Parts: sequence; structure tokens; C-alpha cells
Amino acid sequence: MIGFVLGWLLTLFILVMIARMIVDWAVALQARGSWVPKVQRVTYAVTEPVLSPVRKVLPPVRFGGFGLDLAFTVVFIAALVLRSIVS
Repeated sequence: MIGFVLGWLLTLFILVMIARMIVDWAVALQARGSWVPKVQRVTYAVTEPVLSPVRKVLPPVRFGGFGLDLAFTVVFIAALVLRSIVS
């Protein structure tokens, strides 16, 4: 039962991470719409408490004007691995 609940919560977290990635791309592409700031607030509120400590250890890597957030990648992969172990 605990494994099922943890697997479900990790799945929800992974979906929120994907939503954050899409919203970040929408902001970068200057998407218009009232949904962007609302979704951005929710996704950041859920994911930032997890990403922030990891980002302190793995800061974003800059390639000119492009930045690669290694913390996002590490947390996303860790959530996928944990979900596969728990489920």
C-alpha cells in the first residue's frame, strides 16, 4: 500500500516536472495567454523546494545565451528511478 501511494505521488511529481518544462519553454518562446503565469506559479511551488537544494550543488551550465539546468535533469531522472523501484 505504501509503495502504491509513493509511486502515485512520484508519478504526479514527474507530471508536474514535465508541465514546468513545457511552461518554461512557453515563456522562452514568449507565449501569450493568461494560463502561463498561473501554471508557472503552481509548477514552481511544487518543484522548487526539491530543485533548489540540488541547484546549490549543481548550478546551471551556461552555453552562451543558453543555460542547461542540471538540477532539473538530475531530479527528473531520480524521480523516474525512484518510481521504478517503488512500483
